[in-house]
Amino acid sequence: MTTDSPRWFKSSYSNNGGNCIEVAANLVVTSGTVPVRDSKDPHGPALTFPVSSWSAFVADVKSRQPFLSL
Repeated sequence: MTTDSPRWFKSSYSNNGGNCIEVAANLVVTSGTVPVRDSKDPHGPALTFPVSSWSAFVADVKSRQPFLSL
């Protein structure tokens, strides 16, 4: 089930309390976008990327950092 409200989540690798981002993947189906925000500023702005751009970014990061799981 998807909604128009983002459901934010962080990577499991973000448990160190450091600089993290949150992603709201639940909007992919309804809006075709992936919102991303700074976890330290949850009421601040979010960047919104087209699904194809976000997918390309994640694929590139994974290809460069085999230990990273997004």
